[in-house]
Amino acid sequence: MSDQSALRDAFATALDMARETSRDRVGIVGYGIIELRGPDGGLKLARPFANLITDQGDSWYVSKALVGIPPANGTAPTALTGMQIGSGVTAVAKSGAGGAMVTLLAGQAFDATYPNLNNLGAGLGVECVYKTTYAAGVGTGTVNEATITWGTIGSASTAANTIARILTGTITKAAGDSLAITWRHKFLGA
Repeated sequence: MSDQSALRDAFATALDMARETSRDRVGIVGYGIIELRGPDGGLKLARPFANLITDQGDSWYVSKALVGIPPANGTAPTALTGMQIGSGVTAVAKSGAGGAMVTLLAGQAFDATYPNLNNLGAGLGVECVYKTTYAAGVGTGTVNEATITWGTIGSASTAANTIARILTGTITKAAGDSLAITWRHKFLGA
């Protein structure tokens, strides 16, 4: 199986997982894929995921939507700064310890052209696409969790600055490996 077909299959699986989390087909669903590549650039693992958008994430997106619209005229929330990976295994939750980074391995800014917008067209929704790549030597160890956050990405996020969190399943990132997480938040209309 080629890298391309493995990634395509993993994205399809991740989207199916995310669809199952949206009972009414309206709102935001999050899904993505984790790619672990060896020192030669070959794909070692392609793992799909569906995430939980935290209470803070719900608030963050609504605040973004209401900025400058009367009568709310909300203030723009702090911009997202990147992702974090960690080794914690605390269950994912909308708030509290499960809504934040538990045991930080590394924080990293988004890749150069991310986040970006992906309009799926024809009533299929619009996605915010986030991507972060942890190069060789960064975040080495056992990866079990990941978050999207703002603030100092070198310090473990709290529930107050984490918009989404996943448990990745055990991924062993060796010193020569790179790990890329492409995370999509899909906005669905009624």
